Amino acid sequence: MTALRWVVAALAVSAILIAVWRLEGDRAGLVIAPLAVEGGTPATLYLAEAGGSAPVVVIAHGFAGSRQLMEPFALTLAQAGYVVASFDFEGHGRNPRPMSGDVTTVQGTTRYLMAETARVAAAALAHPRSDGRLAFLGHSMASDIIVRTALEEEERTGAVVAVSMFSRAVTAEAPPNLLVIVGDWEARLKEEALRALRLADPQAAPGRTVGDPAAGTGRRAVFAPAVEHVGVLYSATSLREARDWLDASFERESGSGIALRGGWIVLLLAGVVALGWPLAGLLPAGGPGAPRLPRGRFWAAALIPAVAVPLLLWPIETRVLPVLVADYLAVHFALYGALTLLLLGRWGALTGQFPPRVWWIGLAVAVFGIAVFGGALDRYVASFWPHPGRAAVIAGLALGAAAYMLGDGILTEGGRAPFWRVLVARGAFLASLAAAVTLDFERLFFLVIILPVIVLFFLLFGMMAGWVGRRTGLPAAAGLGLGLVLAWALGVTFPMFAA
Repeated sequence: MTALRWVVAALAVSAILIAVWRLEGDRAGLVIAPLAVEGGTPATLYLAEAGGSAPVVVIAHGFAGSRQLMEPFALTLAQAGYVVASFDFEGHGRNPRPMSGDVTTVQGTTRYLMAETARVAAAALAHPRSDGRLAFLGHSMASDIIVRTALEEEERTGAVVAVSMFSRAVTAEAPPNLLVIVGDWEARLKEEALRALRLADPQAAPGRTVGDPAAGTGRRAVFAPAVEHVGVLYSATSLREARDWLDASFERESGSGIALRGGWIVLLLAGVVALGWPLAGLLPAGGPGAPRLPRGRFWAAALIPAVAVPLLLWPIETRVLPVLVADYLAVHFALYGALTLLLLGRWGALTGQFPPRVWWIGLAVAVFGIAVFGGALDRYVASFWPHPGRAAVIAGLALGAAAYMLGDGILTEGGRAPFWRVLVARGAFLASLAAAVTLDFERLFFLVIILPVIVLFFLLFGMMAGWVGRRTGLPAAAGLGLGLVLAWALGVTFPMFAA
């Protein structure tokens, strides 16, 4: 390994250690332990090691989220002296019970999620440090859940913090002490926040409190600057406003800091990604790789699957996995990869791509992506370690994702192809998913949510795949490894659902 790679390795490890030190520092002085909930809902209790009784705050994540995603609020409020309970909704994170019911009616899935939220609240209220008072905080999908649960728990509920809220259950008086926090880049949800605020006062403006929190009549809407639907969870404005609103509602003065974790998480993940470059230098060096495809054949291999796959799958029922739209995605991956490899094989582009070392190099790439990068994600960002019920989902996705990423790796020459070819190959795949959604919007709508995940995957892991491919001269190795990583990432992200 060259001197430059050693320097990059040292800098990457330093960034990782500094970030972990700062992130773990937010946990100092807290007791963080599992909370036993009726029905087995996975939940975590956060509270200060020293302190007396305090109100309970139940924190709920949004669609495709998990407890980890809400930890900036959990740590901030626990440091402020509250008894905080955070949990994984059914179908999400480490919760083995799938979502169920009719997602289109309030009496369907919403009612099940409300019942689960109420069970978590009951478990937290039974803790010896609880003073019997209750507040709810929820993001996105959960904002409606917590509003409706608070209405049913009105006697004990003293405040509600709805982040990126959309809920038609809000009235001028209920739920009590409602704070709505929205990212400044969430245009439609800003309109919804103002609509809810102006039910109480038609002249109300964001950033100004309507009513009296001490009397339970408070209303406030805040726009966190320069953030969107996920960034709002890490915003200093969001965290400070939530803490201060609960303090005003329960007539407390916490005087604690806030858990600003976003920058340190970025540093941690950047360090992990950067570490991939010197580690790639430890792999056996390879030759120049296969000859480049002529331009016409490249365009054909990139565009034919993109056009054909959505059209071929449009009339076919693909309900084979107990996860929302993951079954379709697995089949889309598989057919897309099969068509790409068929074309590449017909033109001789697969010749010499599979020497014995391909398999252990691909496995090494998968281990780095899942254990190292995924381990950091699971600890500080979102659930990445699946419960056993997700094994079949990951396996099903892996069959398709490995075929697709193998074709992608060879088509982009393991990072050696001109940049325009990489953009065309991956842009065509994203366009094919968009076309599938357009053809069957009602069934495949949730693919829209997963598209940013795939784009981020291409940006981060595509870059690391290039390091491996250029070093080894084996695009297939990086493709196979990244196929497993992609299948794992999507398999733990999609909510599980049972009809």
